[in-house]
Amino acid sequence: QVQLVESGGGLVQAGGSLTLSCADSGIFFSYNDVAWYRQAPGKQRELVAGISRDGRTKYSDSAKDRFTISRDNAKKTMSLQMNNLKPEDTSVYICNVAGGGKSYWGKGIQVTVSA
Repeated sequence: QVQLVESGGGLVQAGGSLTLSCADSGIFFSYNDVAWYRQAPGKQRELVAGISRDGRTKYSDSAKDRFTISRDNAKKTMSLQMNNLKPEDTSVYICNVAGGGKSYWGKGIQVTVSA
């Protein structure tokens, strides 16, 4: 069973940094693509960054050059290093793992960036 748990969120000033982590106890995580999404109140969920099981990465335009996604398949964890945070990055960040027609979501974690 897939159970994704996010950690590392919180409140940070603009220009600061945070590192989000996502962990799963099962084996599904290690063999499939994983990604971070975010959803702000009243807005659609959007992809922030993704990484395939073999390490290929993709980023949204807003995350490019500021965020770095990484994964450790042995530890079944994924991280999102976020630098130079902006108030518009304020959102709930949600971990996702998908593959073989299945998609699983974490509960999400709040990131708030103050001006």
